[in-house]
Amino acid sequence: MGDSMSSVVISGDTSGAITLAAPSVAGTNTATLPAATGTVMVSGNMPAFSAYYVGSSQTPAANTWTKIIFNTKNFDTNTNFDATTNYRFTPTVAGYYQINLICGIGQNGSLNTTYYASIYKNGTGYSYSINNTASGAYSNNSMNALIYFNGTTDYVEAYVNCTNQGFYAGASNSGFMMLSGSMVRAA
Repeated sequence: MGDSMSSVVISGDTSGAITLAAPSVAGTNTATLPAATGTVMVSGNMPAFSAYYVGSSQTPAANTWTKIIFNTKNFDTNTNFDATTNYRFTPTVAGYYQINLICGIGQNGSLNTTYYASIYKNGTGYSYSINNTASGAYSNNSMNALIYFNGTTDYVEAYVNCTNQGFYAGASNSGFMMLSGSMVRAA
């Protein structure tokens, strides 16, 4: 085939790990694979994100599903979370993702309220939780779901619905309203 062909070297050791080294053009291009059956992920291609809401209190209308605004990122390893326009995560690597939602709702009127929090996939409710908040009180609701994403068009958002008009408060930390996720397995 000629002298321009590169070679691939495979070597193993007593731990069961195999190292596959390809000739490099600039620098070292070595990937070490663990002893595993099936798909082996390299940590650099497993997207993860954490986003939260900062700002003045938002007031969702009663009995209306309202998208939660996550306008600040703790981190976004693959630039897949939009914190400026759509407030959604659209992973570009197909696979299974653990998605987590912390939703804090308060009630500053004279009525108790029941509120629902939901993780939405592609604009439709995927997973729900329910909580009750007394007049003048504040409560946190948390939930998670393991969701498959196709790596091109699938996305996730979070919504809230209150039986009476409630509010979610802005804060300078991520503990009150947070959406996060990470890939746990490739497709």
